[in-house]
Amino acid sequence: MEITALYAGLLGLVYLTLTMRVIRRRQTNRIDLGSGDDAVMERRIRGHANFGEYVPYALLLMALLESGGSSPMLLHGLGGVLLVSRLLHGYAFSFTAHWFPGRFYGALLTLVVLALASLAAVHMGLTS
Repeated sequence: MEITALYAGLLGLVYLTLTMRVIRRRQTNRIDLGSGDDAVMERRIRGHANFGEYVPYALLLMALLESGGSSPMLLHGLGGVLLVSRLLHGYAFSFTAHWFPGRFYGALLTLVVLALASLAAVHMGLTS
């Protein structure tokens, strides 16, 4: 589980950064709940929430693949692409007003990781 642990740790740091961006905006603009009709806050909340919606499942799939003996090369490929995709997406939502390439490629690469990891898990499950 060392490979999945590496990417879980790195992605945890990204998630912590996104969390701090939301907290800072809440404090600075005195927003107690929700977005307070603040467009910047809404973007930060969605970037943070989107990360929380996709990353845990991708890491779960990676952990299952690793525990089943999948290739380290596959796991590093999935983990590396997932990390890059979430950096692109998080930057687009939390650090810019509108950076379409980061949002688009971040989302696309995340879906590619989920698709490949899911197919690999199905294959592992059928051939074990």
